[in-house]
Amino acid sequence: MRPEHTDMDNEEELPKVESAAMQAARAGRYARFGLLAVAAVLACVFGAAFYINPYGPDGSPRTMATHTQLGMPPCNFVMMMGKPCPACGMTTSFSLLVRGDVAASMRANWTGTIIAVLWALAMVWALASGIKNRPLFIPQGRGELILTVVVGVVLTLMLIRWVGILISG
Repeated sequence: MRPEHTDMDNEEELPKVESAAMQAARAGRYARFGLLAVAAVLACVFGAAFYINPYGPDGSPRTMATHTQLGMPPCNFVMMMGKPCPACGMTTSFSLLVRGDVAASMRANWTGTIIAVLWALAMVWALASGIKNRPLFIPQGRGELILTVVVGVVLTLMLIRWVGILISG
């Protein structure tokens, strides 16, 4: 004989709980996609740097305004103030550096040269980390600290360069 009522009849269906392994696998896929996306974006930046012509009609290296070749407007800061902004010359610097013209790249914007080298390293790191599916050379729990320090140092260098330009005239 079958009972008409059981405790199971009144229970709501419990939500399915993902196992820790399933959550880790999903997080790993997101991290891998993110790393590979970073590598792809940086590759596009360097592709644009190759596309841009950083030399004037006479063959001399330019020091700024090559970003206008990408359809961007001239720097508003330069147009309004007559002085370069902290980022002026970065695109030119990248473009010169990818052509191996390190001295001209440094003259255009030496912080741009440093950033280009850091981004080239970051591109290789992100690609390798994405392939390995784990952040290489980054101790567990230290990624945010490392990123914050690197960004802080780069911004400080940009401001130091800019203050030097403003003071020197």
